[in-house]
Amino acid sequence: MGWMADETGLDKCAANYAPLTPLTHLKRARDVWPDHLAVVYGKHRTTYAEHYERCTRLASGLVKLGIEPGNVVASILPNLPAHVEAHFGVPACGAVLNAINIRLDVDTVAYIFEHGGAKAVLVDPQFLDVAEAAIAKMDGDGPKIIEVADDFDGWHASGKHMTYEDLLASGDPDFDWIMPEDEWESLALNYTSGTTGRPKGVVYHHRGAYLNTMAQVVSWRMVLHPTYLTIVPLFHCNGWCHSWMMPLLGGTIVCCRDITAQAIYNAIHYEGVTHFGGAPIVLNMIVNALDEERRTFDHTVEVFTAGAPPAPATLKAIENFGFNITHVYGLTEVYGPATECTWQAKWDPLQGDERAAVKSRQGVPMPCIEELRVTDSHLNDIPRDGVAQGEIMFRGNGVMKGYYKNPEATAEAFEGGVFHSGDIAVHHPDTYVQIADRAKDVIISGGENISSVEVEGVLMGHTAVSLAAVVAKPDEKWGEVPCAFVELLPGKEVSEAEIIAFAREKLAGFKTPKKVVFQELPKTSTGKIQKFELREQAKTL
Repeated sequence: MGWMADETGLDKCAANYAPLTPLTHLKRARDVWPDHLAVVYGKHRTTYAEHYERCTRLASGLVKLGIEPGNVVASILPNLPAHVEAHFGVPACGAVLNAINIRLDVDTVAYIFEHGGAKAVLVDPQFLDVAEAAIAKMDGDGPKIIEVADDFDGWHASGKHMTYEDLLASGDPDFDWIMPEDEWESLALNYTSGTTGRPKGVVYHHRGAYLNTMAQVVSWRMVLHPTYLTIVPLFHCNGWCHSWMMPLLGGTIVCCRDITAQAIYNAIHYEGVTHFGGAPIVLNMIVNALDEERRTFDHTVEVFTAGAPPAPATLKAIENFGFNITHVYGLTEVYGPATECTWQAKWDPLQGDERAAVKSRQGVPMPCIEELRVTDSHLNDIPRDGVAQGEIMFRGNGVMKGYYKNPEATAEAFEGGVFHSGDIAVHHPDTYVQIADRAKDVIISGGENISSVEVEGVLMGHTAVSLAAVVAKPDEKWGEVPCAFVELLPGKEVSEAEIIAFAREKLAGFKTPKKVVFQELPKTSTGKIQKFELREQAKTL
C-alpha cells in the first residue's frame, strides 16, 4: 500500500535517513549558538559550547570507567547542572539514563539498582547515605558512586568517592558521541512511583523523546531563546523531556534545587524566566506567596501544569499575577505531557469561573500522539457528550517501548493495540477530554460514582483552604463516603462543620464530604498528593 509502480533506487540510505534522537539538538545548538547561555545555577553559567564540552567529557569519562553501550547509568540528583548534562552525556556514550526519585527509601532504591542493573550512579551528597545503604543491601556489586558536589548550596563532597568534576576532567573533550544506529534504541529508564507493589521500569526510546521535544515546542507556542526554570524534577519523566528540548530552541535552563515561591519569583525577576512546568501545588504556592517573597516582572510567564486537575479557584487567581496557564496531561509511560488544553480564540471573552472551567480540561493530543480515545471496557469509544465516562487510551510515537523485564505488565498495558492510562474521563463534543478521576480514586457511595476531583475543586474554592484531597472512607450503610483532608492557608481557621456546609451549597448531598480532617497533606517529590496514604488514614477514622 502506498508504493508507486517502480521505486528502484528509492531505498532508505545514509543520504536520506538518520535515526531520530534528541542528542542532535545539542550538537546543533553548539554550532548555531556557541556563545548563548545554556545552563544557569548560581555562579555556574555555561554557554552552549561549554555545555556541549562538559557533556562530551562526561560521556568520555564514563567510557573510561568501563561503561559500555546499553549499560544503565543512574542518578540521584536534584535539578542541578550535572543532571541536565547527564541527559546528554550518558546517552552520548551509548548508555541509558536511569534518573531515580530523590525521595525514595533505601529498599526501593536498592530494588531499582538491582532491577535496572546500573553500573554507575551520580549522587548528590544529600542523598549519599541512601545510595550507600541501598548498595549495601544488594547481593552483588552495586553501581560505582560518583559524587556530585553542590558547593553553591552547601552540599560538599564527602571525599569518599570519585567526584563528578574529576570524572569530567578525566574525559576527552574531542570524544566522538556514540549516536544510536536505530532510533528504537533505549534512551532512558524511568521507574513509576510504585504506590502499590514494586515500581515498574518505563523504557523510553530516542525516537519518542525526539518527537516529544518537537511536539512540545508547538504545543507551548515557543519561539527562540526561551528561559526555562526546572521546577519539574529531572527524575520525573526526564523533566518532561525539557532538558532535551531547550537546545532545539537555543534556550537557557535555570536550575532550581529547592522549589519555593521565593525561588520561583527570584528566577523570574533576576534571570528573566519565561517558561516552567509544575503540578497544581506549585501554582498554589505562587498564589499564596507572602508579599516579601514576591518579585516584580513585566512579561507573561508561560506555565505548563499537570499532575492533577488544577482547581478553578487556583487557575482564576494565578492569572492575575502574570502567569498564563496551559493545562497538560500525561503519564511516565507517554514521556510526560501528551495532551494539552489548546486555547481557542472563541474562549477569549470568558472570564472568572467560566474561563477557569475551560482551562481545567486535559484537552487534545499533542502532535506526537497519533490517537487519543476514551473507551468503555470493551474498547468502544464512549459518546462525546461530556457526560459518559470511560478510560483514556493513547496510541502513537509518544508511547513508551514498554516495561523493563516485565512482558506481562507490558502486554496488559498495550492490550487491544492501545496504551491503557487508568484515568477515567469524559469526552466533550469539541473533542476535548476532561478527567473525571483516576480509576482507583472514584468513590462509589450507595452505587453512585463520585468524582473526588469534583469535590476537591469545590473545597479549593473556600477562602481558608490551601489544598484539599478527597478519598473514600469505608461506611457500613453506603459502602463508601467522601472524606476530605484539608490543608489550611497560614493564619486561617475554619471548622469541619463550616467546610461541610460550604460544600453542601455546591454539591449534591451524597457528594458532600461526611468527614473533614485538617492536616498537612502527604506529597510526592513532584507535588502530587499521595492519596493511597490518605485512604489508609481514612480506614481508621
